[in-house]
Parts: sequence; structure tokens; C-alpha cells
Amino acid sequence: MKAWRIILTILGILVVLYGLAHLLISIPIATLLWVALWMIAALIIHDVVIAPSVIGVGWLLRRLLPDRARRYVQIGLIMAAGATIIAIPMIIRRGSQPPQKTLLIQNYAANLALLLGIFAGVALVLYVVRVVRDRGLDQRSR
Repeated sequence: MKAWRIILTILGILVVLYGLAHLLISIPIATLLWVALWMIAALIIHDVVIAPSVIGVGWLLRRLLPDRARRYVQIGLIMAAGATIIAIPMIIRRGSQPPQKTLLIQNYAANLALLLGIFAGVALVLYVVRVVRDRGLDQRSR
């Protein structure tokens, strides 16, 4: 088992080194500097906005919802946050390029709303299934 970990670690390091070499060789330095700036901004946004927001929402949910329900609300919110983070740039950039040059011709705001509704519906169904299952277990144990 330990030998596989060592082999996989070495392979992972080699893949990362290959990717870095490919980046440095094929991408202009100016573009790499923009990517570095973007990564620094993403780190700052995460640490200053996203992480405190997650902690605050978690604290609020802990106070407002029972443990069983909170679990499903948190899962739904995590999925919604991931989809929203991916969709926001596409919503903002929609219409910025000619249609033949881009894939940004969809209505990403409506698609995001639909996806968030699906996430909420799935979380609700899973919660209801859990409640029904728990009630069935309670009745059997009597």
C-alpha cells in the first residue's frame, strides 16, 4: 500500500511539473501575470467575503433550524453557491462578444434560476424522505 502512495505521489509531482513547464513555455508572460493577479484576487475574495459569509450563514442556520433540516439546507446552499460562482461571469459577460464567436448566447440568469430551483427541490425531497424514514423507524421500534 505504501509503495502505491509513493508511486502516485511521484506521478502527481511529474504531472504538475509538466503543466508548469507547459504554462511557462506556451503562454506569454503578460497573460501569466494577469492569471497570477486573478488568483491573488480570488484568494482575497475567498478569505474576506466567502469564508466569513459561510461561517455567518452556518451560525444563523444553527440557530434557526433543527439539526436534521439544517443538514439538507446546507447541502443545497453549498451546491447553489458553486453553481452561482460559475454562472456569474457568464451572466456578466453575456452579449459582450458576437454570437458566432462565443457560447455566451444562452440566458444564463434563467438557467441559473432553474438550477437553483432544482437544487432546492432535491434538498426538500431528500429532507421529506428522511423525515418519513425516521417516522417509520420510530413506529417500528414501539
